[in-house]
Amino acid sequence: MEIDNTIVKAAALWDIKARNIRRDIKIPGSPERCELRFVIECSNDRLYVLENIFAADVDHKIIIITCLNFLFRKGLSGINPYICTKRNEYIVCCDNRFWQLVPFIRGVSLNRPEYVFDKWRGKVMAEFLIELRNKSEDFPSSIGLEPFSIKNYIYKLVFQIKTNEPEVFNKIQPVLRFLENRFMKAHDMIPVSFCHGDFHPLNVIWSKDSINAVIDWEFLGMKPEIYDAANLIGCIGIEDPQGLLGDFAKVFIGDLKKSGLISEISREVFLEFVIAVRFAWLSEWLRHKDREMIDLETVYMNLLAYNSDMLKNVW
Repeated sequence: MEIDNTIVKAAALWDIKARNIRRDIKIPGSPERCELRFVIECSNDRLYVLENIFAADVDHKIIIITCLNFLFRKGLSGINPYICTKRNEYIVCCDNRFWQLVPFIRGVSLNRPEYVFDKWRGKVMAEFLIELRNKSEDFPSSIGLEPFSIKNYIYKLVFQIKTNEPEVFNKIQPVLRFLENRFMKAHDMIPVSFCHGDFHPLNVIWSKDSINAVIDWEFLGMKPEIYDAANLIGCIGIEDPQGLLGDFAKVFIGDLKKSGLISEISREVFLEFVIAVRFAWLSEWLRHKDREMIDLETVYMNLLAYNSDMLKNVW
């Protein structure tokens, strides 16, 4: 009951009278983004997600809120901004915990792994990235988002893997040689733009035929312009490698190319970038000590490199 009382008190700071905690409702997105989270039902039957965030994350959460507010004001579809209190606060402290509040958005469950062949999903996800690119062109530099280098990230991670996971290091050696052949030299020439940072179908709240909301913006920032697109394609393939040859992937990549927003150098090294982003996923599996996923990831990365010519022809 103690935590329930705290939730009621925290919701009241937004002038919301929480009458029920809907533990029967699954919350989309990663639970690791906060310490605790609940769907609360208020007196007018509206639903909200109340998140208890880690104290160490407060500053970063404020940056995320600021970025989402900017995109929402620009009219970007699929944005579900956090709610501000009457005291003009987005994050409040209650019972020594930090809280933020966002409307709960219902969605349709993703059919896994069959969704990787859905042509319409490729189209609407390309539309979102195109709109995101257009609406974020004048993103304020005052927010202080430093450009992210996947090249530097890989080199740092590989050093750690070589020291702590020599068997994994041996498995990724062919992948590293493949990236060194051209990608590492070209990386710094790729234009930078504002990116979601973890864009893939599981971070979308879906309707039957479109996107209700894009969620989990924890890794947003200024990144190479094809970061989100490469991450999405890599996630399709890890679900089912045959999806890399399907309509979802082909329509998604084709529509991005047609938009004229992707530079020539980005198009040339797109396959290599798909592999490069998988190092971030490998880091995640290593952090969790998930040996099954570590093995799967190293096999997948080598599969992508080995079949690079064929995939480039398809895309």
